[in-house]
Amino acid sequence: MSKQEGNKAENEEFFDADVLVIDHEKKFFDSLNQLASLKGIRLTLADSMRFGIDQCLSRAFDVVLLKNELADGKASDAIPLLLKEEYSPELVVYSDSGDPDEAEQVLTKGAWDYVVYPYSPKSMLELVKKAIHYREEKQGKIKEKHTAIFAELQNEGIIGSSPILQSCLNIVAKAAQSDANILISGESGTGKELFAAAIHKISPRANKRFVIVDCTALPGELVESILFGHEKGAFTGAARNKSGLIEQAHNGTLFLDEVGELPLELQKKFLRVLQERVFRPVGSTEQIKSDFRLIAATNKDLYQLQRKGAFREDLLYRLRTFHLELPPLRLRTGDITELAYYFRSHFCRQNKEKEKSFSPDFLMLLKRYHWPGNVRELFQALERSMTVAEGCDTLYPMHLPMNIRVAVTRKILDERQNRNPASPEYMGTGYCEPAQPTSSFFSSEMQPSMKTMRQKIIETAEKKYLQELMEFTSGDIKKSCEISELSRSRLYDLLKKYQISGKSE
Repeated sequence: MSKQEGNKAENEEFFDADVLVIDHEKKFFDSLNQLASLKGIRLTLADSMRFGIDQCLSRAFDVVLLKNELADGKASDAIPLLLKEEYSPELVVYSDSGDPDEAEQVLTKGAWDYVVYPYSPKSMLELVKKAIHYREEKQGKIKEKHTAIFAELQNEGIIGSSPILQSCLNIVAKAAQSDANILISGESGTGKELFAAAIHKISPRANKRFVIVDCTALPGELVESILFGHEKGAFTGAARNKSGLIEQAHNGTLFLDEVGELPLELQKKFLRVLQERVFRPVGSTEQIKSDFRLIAATNKDLYQLQRKGAFREDLLYRLRTFHLELPPLRLRTGDITELAYYFRSHFCRQNKEKEKSFSPDFLMLLKRYHWPGNVRELFQALERSMTVAEGCDTLYPMHLPMNIRVAVTRKILDERQNRNPASPEYMGTGYCEPAQPTSSFFSSEMQPSMKTMRQKIIETAEKKYLQELMEFTSGDIKKSCEISELSRSRLYDLLKKYQISGKSE
């Protein structure tokens, strides 16, 4: 490459990045900003440490340039607040004098580089560009890793693409690769044990044991023996040495299910085990080490238990290095259809049956029910529906448990009564979404026939169904035809009629 071509390539180099400069000297910022803006790099100035931290926590920056010391704080103290997340910005600390101890502090706390004067706006810009390149490569690897982890989680039966579930999966992806304690909270039936097992299977300890402790089933008189093990003759009936569940989890994962039920007198002993990873079996004078990773789960409010004196505060904070709060199904209704198809395939494959189809009103009903038992109740309802359907190839609302049909019917009727008794809604049990309500069917300008009104309601339901079908299949025509049981030509005609886009295979 000629020198002229090289200069041209350099001038065409362009970045789309945001950089925060935390410094009280505006002159250096202005000089750097003139050069950076030519490269598409947007600079923001914070003239105090406090303002800089607030800016970094409220906005997404790619790089932070931090003066080593300002009037209201030192860089070494601010770094933990600036680098809290996996996607935190790359941080460069710069100093006019330089200090070896300070350099060691900021680098060990996660700074990308430590720069000492003399530095110029041009040299600082070059450093910023390198940090941006590094960040792009790192983020690509993180995204690739998370994509692989999400695929593994789906194989474990964790299904759904709703934003609230994806937020949980991001926490799982981060937590699984560490040995930090995890507390999983959520209502009964949200899949706490499923998530715990999945975290173990994608962790570095995957080839070791996953030991489950059901805290609700621990008998009071034998609880210490079950957890810590015992020596022969330690108590009546102890005919031989026996290892406890904590020892069995060595190098693997210990899962405390419903940890809120752990007896208060045992919490202090278990806290010591968590702190030191050593314990003493009942009747023994020797201590045993166990290197385990702890995952705990609860459907109770541990903070409320702690305030009542039923749960130790120090143990609570030990448990929740990572906190994963699983959402109830009623807050992720967008995942219900995907969950239904997943369970149907799993059930039919397990029972060697032909896969059944879902009628549109069957799926609509699933989405309108409040699911107090969450995913567990959904799967039980689907299992019951597919069992009672027997020879039917398609599942209809009548195949669902009566309590679900009644609950949805009451909900629809209550909504209609509160909104407008004459609302043109599907008049069975309201499984289809309502048309836009009007004050009356009749006015001086409009007197529709029964046929016209019926057609209007049908078209509203058809359009809603096709929109959700295209959304669920991401516009895949072949998959949409399989689900809807429509021919390709008929589906295309309906999509054209309602101006809904799809894509060919």
